[in-house]
Amino acid sequence: MTNDAATPLRIGPHTVWPPVVLAPMAGITNAPFRTLCREFSGGKGLFVSEMITTRALVERDAKTMRLIHFDGTEKPRSIQLYGVDPDTVGKAVRMIVDEDLADHVDLNFGCPVPKITRKGGGSALPYKRNLLRSILREAVGNAGSLPVTMKMRKGIDDDHMTYLDAGRIAVEEGVTAIALHGRTAAQHYGGTADWDAIARLKETVTEIPVLGNGDIWSADDAVRMMRETGCDGVVVGRGCLGRPWLFGDLVAAFEGTGAPAAPVFKEVARVMVRHAELLGEWLESEERGVIDFRKHVAWYTKGFSVGSDLRKKLAVSSSLDELAALLSEVDGDQTWPLGADGPRGRTSGRNRVVLPDGWLDDPYDRAVVGVDAELDTSGG
Repeated sequence: MTNDAATPLRIGPHTVWPPVVLAPMAGITNAPFRTLCREFSGGKGLFVSEMITTRALVERDAKTMRLIHFDGTEKPRSIQLYGVDPDTVGKAVRMIVDEDLADHVDLNFGCPVPKITRKGGGSALPYKRNLLRSILREAVGNAGSLPVTMKMRKGIDDDHMTYLDAGRIAVEEGVTAIALHGRTAAQHYGGTADWDAIARLKETVTEIPVLGNGDIWSADDAVRMMRETGCDGVVVGRGCLGRPWLFGDLVAAFEGTGAPAAPVFKEVARVMVRHAELLGEWLESEERGVIDFRKHVAWYTKGFSVGSDLRKKLAVSSSLDELAALLSEVDGDQTWPLGADGPRGRTSGRNRVVLPDGWLDDPYDRAVVGVDAELDTSGG
């Protein structure tokens, strides 16, 4: 399946082909995982860093400075920032420019996690239109020639939609592109993504590219989203968990070269070991790398006949040799499981969104969000 109408995505001076972006995911889209995804895509597409809090960046937190490390082959270098204070966001963007830390800045307004929304951050923030405008103005005003993009959700819940207003504000403040996750904060990651909302945003915002996000589990899903919504590109998140080769599938789908064969288990196992090895090199400790890799095991092995005892052993492995030896006990000729291309990762359903007292009273008041809303969390 190909998308004959797809054209390269323009992010400021950067041309992205195919129009596919790796969504930032906390603890997942670090430099090693981005390396794997780029290898499978042949270097094509755009791969964004884990979400970085602006205050931690400005304060040069050691963990944060490690997270903004880019491999020498990453072009362009994309950082996603999360911030709630316009002045701090501006300082963080200026630091990125002055120290040549990245070539593109993405701003996150999509996180639905309660500990963030209860402080007015994440996907709660765009409801306060003037605060959103101030943050965008400071980011763009300090970015110089670097393009600034943003990612958001539809709104807080079905009664408090924000995405169309936020889209217009983004255009007015000079944002280069917008990505919309077709869910509200109340939905978290449950239910079905509303692709119709992506189409409406595209109809409303015609001046800059609109990207769609939500329920892209396969390359065919990405092509179908673009056909059905008219969006200019897609953002892939949970669909690539334990499947970095999805980016190779996406390139093939958009270029019409035929889908690569789904991997058998021994090929999956090789990728698993390489992923753990890359993590070890990045963390400067083989043991730490394998331990960090443990959270990926269930995603890589989803649907395969592995056995509960072996899964438990994999989940506590602590060396590359141990990981490889355990994987060698599995039938390596197992074909890709039926249904393994479907949903993966978090699937929590509809929830009441926790907000600060009086948050919904006036969408235009001069809201101030406390620094405790800048906690490490998901990209949303």
